[in-house]
Amino acid sequence: MPTITSRSVKINNQPNGAAMPAKESKDFWLRVARTVLTSRAIDRIEEKEMAPKGLVTYQFSARGHDMAQAILSEFMTNEHDGATCYYRSRPFVMGQGLTSEEAFRGSLARAGGMTDGRDIGVVHLLPRRERGTVLPASGDVGAQYSPGAGWAQSVMYYANELKDESYRGAIAVSLGGDGSTATNGFWAALNIATTLELPMLFFIEDNGYGISVTSNFQTPGKNIAKNLAAFSNLQLFECKGYLPEEAEKNIREAVEYVRSWQGPALIRVEVPRLSGHSFTDTQSYKTPELRALEESHDPLLKLEEFLTNGIISNKEWTAFIDEIENDVRAAADRALAAPLPDTSIIRRHVFAAGKPEVVNTKVTGVRMNLQDAVRKVLEVELEANPKLLIFGEDVGAKGGVHGATVDLQHRFGEARVFDTSLSEEGIIGRSVGMAMAGLKPVPEIQFRKYADPATEQINDCGTIRWRTLSKFSAPVVVRIPVGFGKKTGDPWHSVSGEAIFAHTIGWRIAYPSNTEDAVGLLRSALRDDDPTFFFEHRALLDTPQARTNYPGDDFILPFGKARVHKEGTRATIVTWGSMVDRATQAVEGLDVEILDLRTIIPWDKEAVLASVRKTNRVLVLHEDGWTCGFGGEIAATISQEAFAYLDAPVERLATPDNPVPYNTTLMDAVVPTVAAIKQAIEGLLRY
Repeated sequence: MPTITSRSVKINNQPNGAAMPAKESKDFWLRVARTVLTSRAIDRIEEKEMAPKGLVTYQFSARGHDMAQAILSEFMTNEHDGATCYYRSRPFVMGQGLTSEEAFRGSLARAGGMTDGRDIGVVHLLPRRERGTVLPASGDVGAQYSPGAGWAQSVMYYANELKDESYRGAIAVSLGGDGSTATNGFWAALNIATTLELPMLFFIEDNGYGISVTSNFQTPGKNIAKNLAAFSNLQLFECKGYLPEEAEKNIREAVEYVRSWQGPALIRVEVPRLSGHSFTDTQSYKTPELRALEESHDPLLKLEEFLTNGIISNKEWTAFIDEIENDVRAAADRALAAPLPDTSIIRRHVFAAGKPEVVNTKVTGVRMNLQDAVRKVLEVELEANPKLLIFGEDVGAKGGVHGATVDLQHRFGEARVFDTSLSEEGIIGRSVGMAMAGLKPVPEIQFRKYADPATEQINDCGTIRWRTLSKFSAPVVVRIPVGFGKKTGDPWHSVSGEAIFAHTIGWRIAYPSNTEDAVGLLRSALRDDDPTFFFEHRALLDTPQARTNYPGDDFILPFGKARVHKEGTRATIVTWGSMVDRATQAVEGLDVEILDLRTIIPWDKEAVLASVRKTNRVLVLHEDGWTCGFGGEIAATISQEAFAYLDAPVERLATPDNPVPYNTTLMDAVVPTVAAIKQAIEGLLRY
């Protein structure tokens, strides 16, 4: 099949690529064959022996996809190459250095696999060994693409901005099936890669099916390459992935094109899916004629024919198969004998072990708005850390819709402070790839509700450290203005919503109520190794309620340490964000303690319990919704661990289960006001 191109290009001045010398060619094809045969043997043992016994519960055979992946893996030659893959990508990962025993241990959920039984064996990952780095895969279809774009942007940043020439020519490759080209992640990454002309290869393995759904439901005309022919800045290739020479030639040309840093490429590799979607799928939805046609396209048969026609003899081929079968069988036996994972450490690796050093010493700086203090911290940290990047919608020339990045692009350049496409999935997914590449991405999401399209990437990011036993981490710092505005509300821009993120494992959450805390917590987040949400309340960005003196360029606060905002002995209000100021106004003249949590994850349980034991009464107050609001967690903890100290029931005050209205009178009927807080605390004191 001829190469499809969207623009004329020559690769190394040879349109068809350079032929390999005979010796190199033989070694190349024997490595490919070893990967394919090893993959087949593992698949067969898992499907026929382990799965029926219940030893393997997730098995996705790569039969039919294996040769093309093995060929691609051979071309990952730069030490900084990165790949994102999916559940059928094991042959590729084995070509990167994953051993047969590790593969079996992953499937068997035994100790010694890549995740020690924490994740399913088909969710692949591999820190760099022989060739490139395989970033942790996702269990979500299509979620692999935008982290791949982030890796591609990172290697260019290392080479062009940090002047590390070892990154020049490095690439990112994202493997996926034809079904994944219908997902948000694919289109988000395609937009990023083409607009920025990134060195990224989309490696699309088209077997015509997404489980039982035929490809015409994923792509009109069933051919994503043809449909993208008019897409600017994208080089296109096609090949039959079951024909050895055709697959090698086109995959090599695609990789070499991307390695030339002329821009991204997509290669559609036509492959047969010889086994079902998983080992439980009998493929009864396929006709016998189609099944027979697919079997005739088995790449292993084509590879055997190719190799025994002048590269090795039939006898050598048979001996080669026997050698690999024996090796794989021995690996399976060792994996079956491996111990089960250690249950005593299952809660480790959710968060990083080390934390930034706390610097409580303050200098008396100028009095400053919260948003100006955020900008000051970003400026100082950009100066100190050349790997820190700030991006999002309108953060560049405009300086952010809230003004927190004004002039930063002018000072630090478009490579470090830049605008993005309007895709929160792409913004967060790209951040994940950048963070795993060693950069410090600080994306901005303009409003809390706008983060919803990125939910998949957010969830995946939070569990990377835990899933990989700290082999990988993605310390992204996501800045989000939240809550009602100083002059208005509405259902779209006034969401607080911290409780949802509090359920998102692996993320820390900062929610400062004033400038000083914002400085200390943001600097802590920027120097930490965990993903963090940094909430900036809209009503506090440039209003007197939040203003304090700037505490200095070295000031750092720890997460999980509340602040006693006001001392008191008769009752405690536990709150955060905008409610701190409203509570302060409500209890004026009353002997009530106000505890500002400052961070939601982790939250300072000990400080809350200590205050409750002192005052014997407590009101938990927050702007977020009532049902499953984070105040419920605090109230439950107080009831469980300080019940004997209570002289009154734990009270809660929060926004009822109702959107925040646009009309301010209606908004005051929903969001807790000073009057409502005063009424609640006076009732508590009378109990």
